[in-house]
Amino acid sequence: MEIVVIWFRRDMRLDDHIALSKAITYAKKHEYKLLALYHLDPFFTEMDLDLNNEHFFQNLAHFVKEAREAQMYVHLLHDDVLCAFQQITDVYDIKAVFFNEDQVGIGQKRDHHVTDFLEKKGIHVSKWQDTHLHGAQDILKADGSHYQVFTPYYQSWRKQEKQPVIKVDRSFFSSGYTICDESLSRKGNDKLRSMIMRCSRKFDQIGSHKAVNTLHDFIQKRLTHYHEKRDIPSVFGTSKLSRFLKTGTISIRTIFHAIHEVVLYEDEGRETFIKELAWRDFYHMIYAHYPKMKDKEIHTAFQGMQWNEDETLFESWCKGETGFPLVDAGMRQLNEEGWMHNRLRMVTASFLTKDYLIDWRKGEAYFAKKLVDYDEASNIGGFQWAASVGTDAVPYFRIFNPTTQSKRFDSSGEFIRRYVPELKHVDEKWIHEPSKMPIDEQLKSGCRLGDTYPLPTVDHQQRRKIAISLFEEVKQQ
Repeated sequence: MEIVVIWFRRDMRLDDHIALSKAITYAKKHEYKLLALYHLDPFFTEMDLDLNNEHFFQNLAHFVKEAREAQMYVHLLHDDVLCAFQQITDVYDIKAVFFNEDQVGIGQKRDHHVTDFLEKKGIHVSKWQDTHLHGAQDILKADGSHYQVFTPYYQSWRKQEKQPVIKVDRSFFSSGYTICDESLSRKGNDKLRSMIMRCSRKFDQIGSHKAVNTLHDFIQKRLTHYHEKRDIPSVFGTSKLSRFLKTGTISIRTIFHAIHEVVLYEDEGRETFIKELAWRDFYHMIYAHYPKMKDKEIHTAFQGMQWNEDETLFESWCKGETGFPLVDAGMRQLNEEGWMHNRLRMVTASFLTKDYLIDWRKGEAYFAKKLVDYDEASNIGGFQWAASVGTDAVPYFRIFNPTTQSKRFDSSGEFIRRYVPELKHVDEKWIHEPSKMPIDEQLKSGCRLGDTYPLPTVDHQQRRKIAISLFEEVKQQ
């Protein structure tokens, strides 16, 4: 039996899926059957579960069920990736393998290994760029070099035509041309089932149906005022689509064209949102050109910088017990929900790297465990930006003041009170700097400083001077 394989990864959907559409076309042309698979990597299944991978595995289980109900049986293979492909080539006459490639990180390395393995067996490999509006090599300068600053990149990005939504012939699933080999998937089915049973919490915002509803809800209720409300964490002003992009339960093309084509009376909200999609492409492009940026600063002057190794301070940041209310609220939102408002991602990353002077890599790794929408390129880029060590980064002498940010973006303290219940009854006058509360106000609010809620763990103005001095010293060396 001659077979075409569609290999699913971070693209858990049956619509607007390039590799799936191409695989179906190829199978129909050559009268081959189609075998769908997902590779469960032991690297991820054997690690400690946290919010990020709990969310991912629940999405996978939902997708597998959804696909099988649509008569596309997704086979789960749990083994070393080359062993997994050896297993199916031992059983079937594989003519071609289609997948949406990874262009960065360990996914790229895995794709290269699998491609070499398959091509040595004479199997046709068909790779497609599906996760971004523009791939890592699509937007370049006139001389062929890559951009390092976002604004000129965006100007070029905006002019480029965007690929249309891809149609998938779903009638093919029920035509008798798809493979269902339950014996091949038995080990993987058992493993995924055990992963789901180990999860400590259940996520309900998963799957393609929820993704499409979230997109339509955003367009109808929040897109017009996105530019005005996206920075206010107490307001539901963002799209909440990033978690669906993480798992590929909705495609970036579907989002872009739905946003681009909607009729609005005022366009600034749309343009601001589209620029955020371009940032996602920008950091992906940067990661492709700086493949070591997960471990090494792009700004060479700051490579080898001696960061503070105070584990007590780092633990205070992780738990949201720094004594700075907005920082603590952001970190607690992350720990509770696996998501953090984007403004607070900047505030908390700046606080870690500038106030605590702790290595940005530690913060990036912590976010990687917790964020259900974790995007490696964007997260690394964001932390390097906040730490002033990356491309197009905030200058090292521009340091977020956590109290000023708190007063500006959560003026009434509504968000702080929601996530830091110790401060729930603190008057608006003291909510941003509870350490200045007189004792009678502490008693009145039930917030005893140094007991119920921590005193500030550092002096911001003092740490700001130390940070600037350190960066200047390193830069001069």
